[in-house]
Amino acid sequence: MKVRFGVGLGADVRHERLGQLVDQLESAGVDSLWFSELVYSPAVEPFVGMAYALARTSRLKVGTSVAVLPGRHPVLVAKQLASLAALAPKRVLPVFGLRSALPAERDAFVVPDGRRAAVFDESLRLLHAALTGPERTFDGDFFSVRDLDVQPRPDARLDIWLGGSSPAGYRRIGELADGWLGSFVTPAEAAQARLAIRAAAQAAGREVPEDHYGINLAVGGGDLPAPVLAAIRRRRPDLDPTELVAADWAQLHRQIDGYLAAGLTKFVIRPAADVEMAEFLDGFVKELLPRQN
Repeated sequence: MKVRFGVGLGADVRHERLGQLVDQLESAGVDSLWFSELVYSPAVEPFVGMAYALARTSRLKVGTSVAVLPGRHPVLVAKQLASLAALAPKRVLPVFGLRSALPAERDAFVVPDGRRAAVFDESLRLLHAALTGPERTFDGDFFSVRDLDVQPRPDARLDIWLGGSSPAGYRRIGELADGWLGSFVTPAEAAQARLAIRAAAQAAGREVPEDHYGINLAVGGGDLPAPVLAAIRRRRPDLDPTELVAADWAQLHRQIDGYLAAGLTKFVIRPAADVEMAEFLDGFVKELLPRQN
């Protein structure tokens, strides 16, 4: 199976530096660039960032890690994805999640109270219908669409991946998605997640391809800053933060070995600290591109 490494962007890369970064990734032969959904930050909005990066390159893949789907109309999202896929075939990698990681941002993605998971499931069904057809109508609990005809229809199937790290999330991936991009899980937890997704897919009469399992990881430039450690403890108070975030490239290699053993083959790597992005990319190219097959 193909092992691939992409670069993840957080809130620290400002818009005026994005063009230079995209050019550097393209010229270095990096596989992919991933935009995070960070509404209240200087980060570029994921769909805008994808369009910009695709227009500027001919080989680089781009993705979302992750964009929030509940609170967006699935037909309009399908139109965006279909347009991007037509302009840059086989280079669009959408990954969606249930909600923003930041509570303040959740107000921007409006769904009925207590129904976010149900809206997510129905949104995925409508998104698939809009991208693949041949359904012309859709009548659900939250969305009703007539004369459904999103164009241009992608020439190849546009895989939809999901984030998430819960039993309900793994069930959703197995039933409704094409891959998993996890975060804040250990290799052992990732192995169990993969088994749960496979079981859910089998129960639904589906199959998630074996090379469609990935993970978001972060690497520091030495000692991890106190704010980074505190943020990880808030997210996973049950674990030592160094189990989830690598202090340096050597530790990241050991973590990657563990995830490869767990069956994961796709990796989105971001800097864990406030480091110069050019320095991070130099390390990324030197350390990780040789590990691709």
